[in-house]
Amino acid sequence: MSILLFAESQQGKLKKGSTELSSYGFALAKQQNTTFTIVTINCEDADQLANYGASKLINLKMETKHFEAHAYATALAEIATKEDAKIILIGSSADAKYMGGILAGKLQAGYVTNVVGLPTSNDPLTVKRSVFSNKAFANTTLAGAINIIGLSNNVHEEISQDSSTTVEQQDVQTTAKCTQASLEQSEGKATIADADVVVSGGRGLKGPENWGLIEDLADVLGAATACSKPVSDMGWRPHSEHVGQTGKPVATNLYIAVGISGAIQHLAGVNASKIKVVINTDPEAPFFKAADYGIVGDAFEVLPKLTEKLKARA
Repeated sequence: MSILLFAESQQGKLKKGSTELSSYGFALAKQQNTTFTIVTINCEDADQLANYGASKLINLKMETKHFEAHAYATALAEIATKEDAKIILIGSSADAKYMGGILAGKLQAGYVTNVVGLPTSNDPLTVKRSVFSNKAFANTTLAGAINIIGLSNNVHEEISQDSSTTVEQQDVQTTAKCTQASLEQSEGKATIADADVVVSGGRGLKGPENWGLIEDLADVLGAATACSKPVSDMGWRPHSEHVGQTGKPVATNLYIAVGISGAIQHLAGVNASKIKVVINTDPEAPFFKAADYGIVGDAFEVLPKLTEKLKARA
């Protein structure tokens, strides 16, 4: 019995969260008194994970240039069978969740997402997970012979380990048709799922012509940009940037909301973020009740000054 961990990459580079997931894998393997193997696909910097306690690191080379759920799931299922893996660890990105369901079907495995810690019981395998848009927690028991755990972002400490990890390169031929491109493609910018910081704008920006204020602040912080549902509905920004209960949930280290009042659906999708900062002209905006820090002020005055100060400190 062993543990298999899939570390995602994009455009050849490891995604944010890969080291966190690897640290979790080491802790889980220690808890289960077993070893774990890390698998990457078409990753150029996979060796960065060689110091996280894995007994083996396998970098698969596939013909597909982008994420493809069926092809990836097929390759991982084959590796899991060869390694006799009873627990498979993946992340909680949109890509991973999409692939996770397909992988579970191929292996006839149990699959649970949004896990926030190590198992609370090994027999039966029981994990704690966030539910109802991070408003509550549930203890979920996995009864399959093989089980897949999807770890939430920013829930486990990153700790490197002195280890003698064997690194292997393998070419993979798959018959799975490569038709599905990544759900989270970016054009050289940080994606919402991978960013440590997200700067989000709402109707308070008054129009798409003012979005440069959001982008300027995001550039200084190395952040991803996002928006509220009304903004995407009005066509100011693409729907891929819509965050909230009906859009993409975020669990960043820092979430900055500009001109967003804080409807319950939006708050439900961002309340897992560690620090929330709100900038709004309305001191009674609901978002202030959920925020860690708040600025009552006009975004058109506050953002240029904030961006200027941050540039000076860079």
